[in-house]
Amino acid sequence: MLRTILDRKQSQLLKDEKEALEDLQLALAGFEVRTEDQKALQKSLRQLDDLFLLVIVGEFNSGKSAFINALLGERFLPEGVTPTTAQIHILDYGQASDREVQEEGVLKVTYPADFLQEINIVDTPGTNAIIRRHEQLTQEFVPRSDLVIFVTSADRPFTESERAFMERIREWGKKVIIVLNKIDLLEDQEVEQVLSFIEQNALALLGFMPEVFTVSSRLALRSKQAESRRERNALWDVSRFAAVETYILKTLDEKSRIRLKLTNPLGVGERLVADYLALAQGRLELLAEDLKAIENIEAQLELYRTDMENDFRYRMADVEKVLLEMENRGMEYFDETLRVARVFDLVNTQRIQAEFERKVVAETPYDIEREVQSLIDWLVEKDLRQWQATLEYLDRHRARLAEEEALPGREASSRAQRGEGKIIGQVGGPFEYNRRALLDSVGRAAKEVVLTYDREAEARKLAQSVRDAVAGAALVEVSAVGLGAILVAILHGALLDFTGVLAGGALAVVGLLIIPAKRRRAKNDLREKLEDLRQNLMESMSTEFDRELGRSLQRLREAIAPYTRFVRAEQQKLTRIEAELDQIRATLAQVRARIEDL
Repeated sequence: MLRTILDRKQSQLLKDEKEALEDLQLALAGFEVRTEDQKALQKSLRQLDDLFLLVIVGEFNSGKSAFINALLGERFLPEGVTPTTAQIHILDYGQASDREVQEEGVLKVTYPADFLQEINIVDTPGTNAIIRRHEQLTQEFVPRSDLVIFVTSADRPFTESERAFMERIREWGKKVIIVLNKIDLLEDQEVEQVLSFIEQNALALLGFMPEVFTVSSRLALRSKQAESRRERNALWDVSRFAAVETYILKTLDEKSRIRLKLTNPLGVGERLVADYLALAQGRLELLAEDLKAIENIEAQLELYRTDMENDFRYRMADVEKVLLEMENRGMEYFDETLRVARVFDLVNTQRIQAEFERKVVAETPYDIEREVQSLIDWLVEKDLRQWQATLEYLDRHRARLAEEEALPGREASSRAQRGEGKIIGQVGGPFEYNRRALLDSVGRAAKEVVLTYDREAEARKLAQSVRDAVAGAALVEVSAVGLGAILVAILHGALLDFTGVLAGGALAVVGLLIIPAKRRRAKNDLREKLEDLRQNLMESMSTEFDRELGRSLQRLREAIAPYTRFVRAEQQKLTRIEAELDQIRATLAQVRARIEDL
């Protein structure tokens, strides 16, 4: 727990900051958050209850351990020209020196220095250590710091690795001071030149001028261990150590430490909010393109439905035309046949019926069958073309997304855009994998349908459905015959029974009186029967057409359904997370303003 007693206002700030960071933890649960980010946030929350944490960083052999020893006034930590610090060392107050392993790579050591009752000092492995785990330990520990002291050596100041590490510190929003160590290796004029070089580079990297102290840790330690006062004072003045020691032990008073203690976890939270808000917004941009593609496909399907319905009505007119032509032939036949001059011919009903079949019915059933088959072939061809069009659209969409994903910074923070690292969620992450896999599966499904589409089988299946529907509507029992044979059966049963109408012998006796009436009745009967046939045929065809069109559209929609569900679910989730992160960002900004008012 914090050993410094907080007043009521500070305690409320601490409580509000914890709640905001805990809200951030919950919000990030919707992401595949990087392990280091999770750890950084968890440690930042714990950090609010810990002592003020002063983290010493820099390249190995820059004099980090020597700097801490100078503060302690004793060569307590090992020093050397090789990487001597292989672990994180946390210096805490203790009546006696002791060592305790806290976690992998982290060693807690105690020392009886009074200032360690308020401050923990952390000694880290070098940022350019040969052993990569040592450098990783250093980078993982920086987010936990309240103040970072960046130690650079006068004989190789601000190296490339130090520059890169300084940028990482900047991203975490840490308070940082720079210590130029080993100035005893340089002349005074050279020290000033190096100091100017460091200040210029620090300003360019951080965007502000941090405090820079020039020291000789080696001379400072010798001063504190000198036996004579004269030697002690002389060495102390030359070491220039007084300024940085005063800053750490006195300038950083209780209020300053509390402010930094509250501010640094805030910086971690703000950085994570910024990174994952950018990630959420980047993903929403991707999903917006996906939604647009889905909406375009849906619009194409609706347009396809409308066009097909319009074309179907137009094509059905060809079927109706065949029946109309038969009706016209029938009217002409009745006018020609049902008259007094042919009264004796009318007695022979079999002859009249055969003549009616030859002149009126003629090829009508098979003409209708050809028109219906042509319509079926058209429907099957249109169905295949729609699958092809959908496949081509998906291929273009996938190619376009692949090109866009190849561009830098698509879902990255500014850090990732500079090529310094990627936040999870870019290409290869679960989100991108699921999105790409589902999109690919839709494309494969469409491609498989196109490649295996059997037009003849589809046409046969649809033709059978039409035959069954027409036969069922007309109550005609037929086996596996064509539509033409079914229509022949229908016409024989419904249109050709004129023997009763012609009434043989009676017609011969009273022909002058009843022939005109019989002719009118025959015409009316023919019109009614053909109208019944037309309605049955149109209704059966329309029903089967609607069913087949609906089935085709349903198959297409089912093919893209998993992708559609993923996109809509992810959009809903990300929109919620975006709103939560926006709210958390506003809360953290309010907390920061209140901390600055302390």
